[in-house]
Amino acid sequence: MFKKTVIFLIALYVLILLGFYFFQENIIFRPEKTSKNYEYTFDKDFEEINLEISPDAFLNAVHFKVSKPKGLLLYFHGNKGNLIRWGNIVETFTDYDYDVFVMDYRGYGKSKGKKTEEKMYSDAQACYDYVSKLYEEPKIVVYGRSLGGTFATFVASQNNPKQLILEATFYSMTEVIYDKFPILPYSELLRFKFETDKFIGQVKAPIVIFHGNEDRLVPIELGKRLFEKSNKANTEFIEIEGATHHNISEFQVYRNNLQNILK
Repeated sequence: MFKKTVIFLIALYVLILLGFYFFQENIIFRPEKTSKNYEYTFDKDFEEINLEISPDAFLNAVHFKVSKPKGLLLYFHGNKGNLIRWGNIVETFTDYDYDVFVMDYRGYGKSKGKKTEEKMYSDAQACYDYVSKLYEEPKIVVYGRSLGGTFATFVASQNNPKQLILEATFYSMTEVIYDKFPILPYSELLRFKFETDKFIGQVKAPIVIFHGNEDRLVPIELGKRLFEKSNKANTEFIEIEGATHHNISEFQVYRNNLQNILK
């Protein structure tokens, strides 16, 4: 009976490992697709953009515009939804007199293409290349929320923007998965490691990290560990008391600091 129990538990563990390996993309990414003919409607002025990446991949984006912009905020969004949701969120940044550019990742909304970690970094750089033709680098602020923080940090490490802002960003996807599934040999199974920690030390621009101390999805300890990997002389970590992963923008301390950053 004991032997059968052990065999059963081993078989179950192997099934869990196989399930995680083959379905990890569904765990990490939560996209919502959109018809290519869908017409966006937002309160602020905008232009829809399509960036051709390769014959089988393109990125759909929205470029919000104000009459006299101080610069541009290049926004990389979280792992869930599409531009219908995120456009409504990021258009509020125009209230700070900044234009805003936000794209959907491969497989999100209208965007197309097979996902790999390397291709997604390349996509992020393609967006930076596009906006840097329209705005001087000292006027570009790169902003990343949650998953988007990895792409924002990568882009900031490879270029020279004015500022990097991170909201509820993780140390690495490896550490997030370990926090949720500690029994898995995560480093061997993960195809998407998203190691933000390896990029942040290369960022020359000033960095501000916002993180809620009630964040259950990305525990604040992971945000603090990311801060430790940064050039701390050039980085500010702002802990938002009572904020979760999803409501940092509702807190006055966040808005006050953002107003100061984007002045």
